[in-house]
Amino acid sequence: MSASKKKPDSYMIDEENPEWTEEMFANARPASEVLYEIFSQEVAEEMLKPKVGRPLGSGVKKAQTISLDVSIIESFKATGKGWQTRINAALQTYLEEHPLKHA
Repeated sequence: MSASKKKPDSYMIDEENPEWTEEMFANARPASEVLYEIFSQEVAEEMLKPKVGRPLGSGVKKAQTISLDVSIIESFKATGKGWQTRINAALQTYLEEHPLKHA
């Protein structure tokens, strides 16, 4: 049985963004070279700056639904992004300051 190429879906062909050829790949240059030719130095440096992602967590968190007073939730939310992490830290601090006595 001979392998036949599947015809491209004409609906999916993007004339403004054609599929790359081997020649295009061979002539490709890194963004760190090209961006300085297209944008100002300041803009290019900003685009090339490594992005800081979300900090790695402990890996041991578990989603849990709890009920808290509205005033507590509103107070933490008013501090901006990361309010749930700050609630977690506050509870962790409490546990460190008030060790639980296990029966």
